[in-house]
Amino acid sequence: MEKNQTGNNAGRRDGSLTDAQRTAVSHGAGPMMVLAGPGSGKTMVITRRVRELIESRGVSPSNILVVTFTRAAARQMEERFTRMMDGRKGRVTFSTFHSIFFKIIQYAYGYQASNIIREEQKTAYIKELVRHCGLELQDEREFVSGIIAEISMVKGERIDLSHYYSANCPEEVFQKLYQGYQQMMAENRLIDFDDMQVYCYELFRARKDILEAWQNKYPYILVDEFQDICKIQYDILKMLAGQTGNLFIVGDDDQSIYRFRGSKPEIMLGFEKDFPGTEKVLLDRNFRCDANIVEASLRLIGHNQVRFPKKIRPARPPVCQVLTRRFATAREQYNAIAVSLKECQNRGEKIGGTAVLFRTNRNAGGLVRQLMAYNIPFQMRDVTANLYDHWIAQDLMTYLYIARGDYSREHFLRISNRPNRYITRSVFTEVQVTFEQLYRFYEGKDWMEERIDRMEYDFKMLAKMAPYAAINYIRKAVGYETYLEEYARYRRMKPGELLDILEEIHENAKDFKNCEEWFRYIERYGEELKQQRQKQQEVSDGVVLSTIHASKGLEYDTVYIADVNEEIIPHKKAAQPAEIEEERRLFYVAMTRAKDHLYICCPGERYGHRQEPSRFVKEYLPPEPEKEKTAGKQERGGKKRQIR
Repeated sequence: MEKNQTGNNAGRRDGSLTDAQRTAVSHGAGPMMVLAGPGSGKTMVITRRVRELIESRGVSPSNILVVTFTRAAARQMEERFTRMMDGRKGRVTFSTFHSIFFKIIQYAYGYQASNIIREEQKTAYIKELVRHCGLELQDEREFVSGIIAEISMVKGERIDLSHYYSANCPEEVFQKLYQGYQQMMAENRLIDFDDMQVYCYELFRARKDILEAWQNKYPYILVDEFQDICKIQYDILKMLAGQTGNLFIVGDDDQSIYRFRGSKPEIMLGFEKDFPGTEKVLLDRNFRCDANIVEASLRLIGHNQVRFPKKIRPARPPVCQVLTRRFATAREQYNAIAVSLKECQNRGEKIGGTAVLFRTNRNAGGLVRQLMAYNIPFQMRDVTANLYDHWIAQDLMTYLYIARGDYSREHFLRISNRPNRYITRSVFTEVQVTFEQLYRFYEGKDWMEERIDRMEYDFKMLAKMAPYAAINYIRKAVGYETYLEEYARYRRMKPGELLDILEEIHENAKDFKNCEEWFRYIERYGEELKQQRQKQQEVSDGVVLSTIHASKGLEYDTVYIADVNEEIIPHKKAAQPAEIEEERRLFYVAMTRAKDHLYICCPGERYGHRQEPSRFVKEYLPPEPEKEKTAGKQERGGKKRQIR
């Protein structure tokens, strides 16, 4: 499988600029907006623009600030610019937003790197506050992660805490957690990344002299991936650009996919209003993707209403059709992808330029199991969570441990009130539990004796069952499914978020005859997953597994997009028009990661439940009428073609 040589250096093979790229690079003073679609050569435009400022316009390198969102992107940009200048980087500042904001408040307030809170410290603080609030959580890790994200949102959007509606807990609880976190930070003179932004914004508002000094320091500012900017970052940038407005922004509103972090395409769409006289140019050539991929992706994104209209031309001719394939089940889909990759290996082809993209990290587990079964090497851009480490899996396994005779105290403490049987923790005083102890403790309380009797009966029934039947019994007869629905309401979650995990565990237990066999598989799977994480750097020719979010900015020869179904993409949480448009942008990003081959996979059933293909499938297909296709045929044309 040959790699396309355009790579990330998107542009003409001789290195010359297109008319649009030349217009952007040679821009004079004042604000400039460069709309840079996928594979349009934006990095080259930024580095050439910096060179233009230095060599043709006499700007001192020390007066130029280039800002992007990640250290890796800033470092890559700096390295490319240095090569372009034959090692003469000068003193151009290539920085992330957080780095430049920290530099500003460091000068003003004397902060040092030791004042920046570590992520593990932040987690420990929130956990301590959670325990202080007496919250009963089964999923503490997920809850803490959600609270940290919400705190970041409140700070970044400068939301009045009294008006904020938490997605994770009651408002009064969130307010206690937020205020407690801020107090702990202040007592230890610590700041987080969001504080850097808030303090910088407040500093510039209060001290015009300090703002003016930084305006003089950086009269020329270039911003990469502008569509990812949040409100407070934009507000600071507007102050820093000042009256001169020498702000050169590069981005693509169609690739704005971080609304959960505060990024909104509306910010980029309003730039011309905030900076009157903005010159705007569209980099209208896609040097990355096959022409068919370009055309299909444009049909898709054209359904969004909140966007700049764009006419993008493919620089490459059409070679391969975008292949849409339907499968009977999700498992059949994962198996077909694994078989296709194995066939590539058997033909001696490299699979290192192939990626399988998922809407969420949890969706990757099914394919991981198939790749392990076929001994296909893979790399994970995100850490694929072990399904069996999830607290729901641990609950189910604990029921089966007890049913098999392991009456340890920790097991009973875990599941005695899942569902709630109103059994007090103080009853479990011994390392090993017996039902005689429970009956003695509640002697004379008929209603409790009935509950204990029922629990003992349930364990006897489970002892006779294979894993699949046992989980079904726990779900329905024991009432665990109802318990999950009640817990979801308590946590302000949709019950489906937990029930989907339960369904996946249940489905995966189907292949095992007894619990011992299932437990051995779970242990082996966990070890293999751990080993896979440890040897990530050693895999030189492995297929890449990634969420769509993590794939942004990258490109692959071949891309499979898995699980292209309603309630997955668009995600079930997306209900409002703005959320659906964000999901469509996410799918657009996924499609445009592919250079040569794009395969879109739509299973018709998952864990026994029917699934509909995503609405986005119809949107990227040509407008002519389509006939109903069966599994294993192309969405267009009816010609059989295996995914590969």
